[in-house]
Amino acid sequence: MCGTCGCGEDNSVTIRKPSENAHTHYHTHADGSVHSHSHNHDAHHHHHHDDNLASHKHEHSRSIEIKLEQDILHKNNLLAERNRGYFEAKDIFAINLVSSPGSGKTSLLEKTIKDKKSELDFFIIEGDQHTMNDAQRIHEAGAPAIQINTGQGCHLDAEMVNRAVKQLEVKEKSILVIENVGNLVCPAMFDLGETKRVVIISTPEGEDKPIKYPEMFRTSNLCLINKIDLLPYLDFDIQNLKNYALQVNPHIEFIEISVKTGEGMQDWYNWLNKNLKK
Repeated sequence: MCGTCGCGEDNSVTIRKPSENAHTHYHTHADGSVHSHSHNHDAHHHHHHDDNLASHKHEHSRSIEIKLEQDILHKNNLLAERNRGYFEAKDIFAINLVSSPGSGKTSLLEKTIKDKKSELDFFIIEGDQHTMNDAQRIHEAGAPAIQINTGQGCHLDAEMVNRAVKQLEVKEKSILVIENVGNLVCPAMFDLGETKRVVIISTPEGEDKPIKYPEMFRTSNLCLINKIDLLPYLDFDIQNLKNYALQVNPHIEFIEISVKTGEGMQDWYNWLNKNLKK
């Protein structure tokens, strides 16, 4: 899980709006406490004197790691449920938008905002390890946005979203889109309190993504298949992709789109409207 990729370590997380220079820095620890100071990790180096000791320490460390991961996910899920209750009370339709890097999440949001902002209120939380680029793009497209920079972290969690929603001042009866960090592994495990989870796959990525990353497709409600304008140039079978996804999640829906040409975008807007009326 996350401990293996290092994002379980203390990380400096920054939440800021595109038009502001103000930075909010904090460090979140496994026990849920928040501090704003740096840490010296030199004290954590261990020296092994023999193989048996090293093996014992490794097993002990692994069991602590699993326990920590369980604790972190438990705390995350409690806060996710609080987020969900808040969204339901305010009639906010919250989407957790997930994909690999470069699938077209930000481009999809830009086009959606430009096409529908006269009819719908959009608020966007942008998750990325570094840079304000995506939040700036959304801001320029015409929607309030806030950027969460996760540093070394490879996913957003319920606490980051909770803080960002408060700073963003999301209105009632609106659509909140949380663009997660580009990654199909760790974000799958972290419930943010979203109403729906939408996974984007673009045709150049290959049709076997659902069986390579089954947990992400198992936990998603909708799969957007983007860049269908490139199909004539690729060895990509959409039906194979759908079959793989349905193997891990028989209830997943599909919409085929090209953000570039606009093909299929009306189907995406219809899906948004259908879910808003529920």
